[in-house]
Amino acid sequence: MAAIRIVPTRATRALNLLRTVQFTHPPSCPCHSNPSHHHHHGNNMITAKRALATPISTSQQKEYAFEMAASSIRFGPGCTKEVGMDFKNMGSKRVMVVTDPNVRKLEAMRQVTQALEREGVNFKVFDGVRVEPKDSSIKEAIEFARPWRPDAFLAVGGGSVIDTAKLMNLYTSCPEASFLDFVNAPLGLGLPITKKLFPLIAVPTTAGTGSETTGTAIFDLVEKRAKTGIAHRNLKPTLGIVDPLNTRTMPSAVHASSGLDVLCHSLESWTAIPFSERVPRPTNPINRPAYQGANPISDIFSLKALRDTVTYLPRAVKDPEDHEAQSAMLLAATLAGVGFGNAGVHLCHGMSYPISGQNPGYQHPGYEVDHTIIPHGVSVAVTAPAVFKFTGASNPERHLAAAECFGVDISQVKKESAGEVLGEALASFLVKLGDQPRGLKHLGFQNEHLDALVEGTIPQARVLMLAPSLEMQNVDVEREQLRGLFEEAMEY
Repeated sequence: MAAIRIVPTRATRALNLLRTVQFTHPPSCPCHSNPSHHHHHGNNMITAKRALATPISTSQQKEYAFEMAASSIRFGPGCTKEVGMDFKNMGSKRVMVVTDPNVRKLEAMRQVTQALEREGVNFKVFDGVRVEPKDSSIKEAIEFARPWRPDAFLAVGGGSVIDTAKLMNLYTSCPEASFLDFVNAPLGLGLPITKKLFPLIAVPTTAGTGSETTGTAIFDLVEKRAKTGIAHRNLKPTLGIVDPLNTRTMPSAVHASSGLDVLCHSLESWTAIPFSERVPRPTNPINRPAYQGANPISDIFSLKALRDTVTYLPRAVKDPEDHEAQSAMLLAATLAGVGFGNAGVHLCHGMSYPISGQNPGYQHPGYEVDHTIIPHGVSVAVTAPAVFKFTGASNPERHLAAAECFGVDISQVKKESAGEVLGEALASFLVKLGDQPRGLKHLGFQNEHLDALVEGTIPQARVLMLAPSLEMQNVDVEREQLRGLFEEAMEY
């Protein structure tokens, strides 16, 4: 029987064209999906013809996809002892072990060195990592690594150690690069990492940063008085060995501040703008940022991490022998890392960088360091009640769902009160946790510091672009909003 050829009618062709437009320009219509289009629907045929002739500027096109990237994770008490076999399996001959002076004395480092020696893996230790790294300490670490020509890296410590190891790996793999090449714009050039880096295994000894899962490394750029960093999925560790035995040595103060980082990671990634609202759409997938906006996969990790943090952090801080709570917090840190490592963070983190970078002389109790320090989790959480009160109107449902995680009965709460209710729940949680500075004033900041804090926040475009309710198109309005937030955060 001869094949029947179906010739599409004009109506069918038009319908197919409409379907194509619908599925290639989310959310539903090329006018609404593109902020540069203000045509009425009556002009759609003209618009469609013009679009075929002259493509819309990609700088104005909204994102249409999100990408999920996270390190491989191995979780379990005692799994640190497998790390020697991992490097042997990878064929690594020269492993650079990265740690800090305090962690060098701990059981985690003893486990690691024994594991490497047992498998006959050649290694060298760098223990000069600075807690809350500066660009100078990062450069010193890079200069230590390069002459030894390592073919793999092993980070044993908290976020500062893991972030330093990531950057040692990057600049050892790319010796021709200038330091600012990959640093986030506008402070650096923000170039994508196109080269494959050496294997990096991360063994976290704190339950907070989630750095073992992410392609982000943060440090102080001293000259600019601002914290910044490098963010690209090629920077993420090959493997995170998440061993609950390694966090048992954490002092209570470190449990608290690193746990507050988990709290804000999960809250910020849960409330970030949706990925489909972010501009510009990348012209090449390698330019798609690591921080993409809230998305359906990150949401699952972020909300679970938030619930677990509210449940287990107070227990972990209160009782150093509550190993169940400590283990749950370590897993929550990793879950939040997967969530925010792809969705991103926003205002709490953007504002925290100048808070810690412009420390007026505060020394957080419980931290054994020879310099003044506002721990990262403290600098992030101190603005949280003000931030989520401000962002509540952007997505009341999400803010109420977050408030519910803190045990708030939201059944009678009006949508317009969502931000206020979440802000109050956060403030109450922080107060009950104990030993937390109740606002910027308690860190030593005064009103005369506010302008410098605002100016230190504005360059954090990578995270601020994900902040709901922030007006970044008008820098004067943005300054005013940020100043209002810092004022509100002076005391809670």
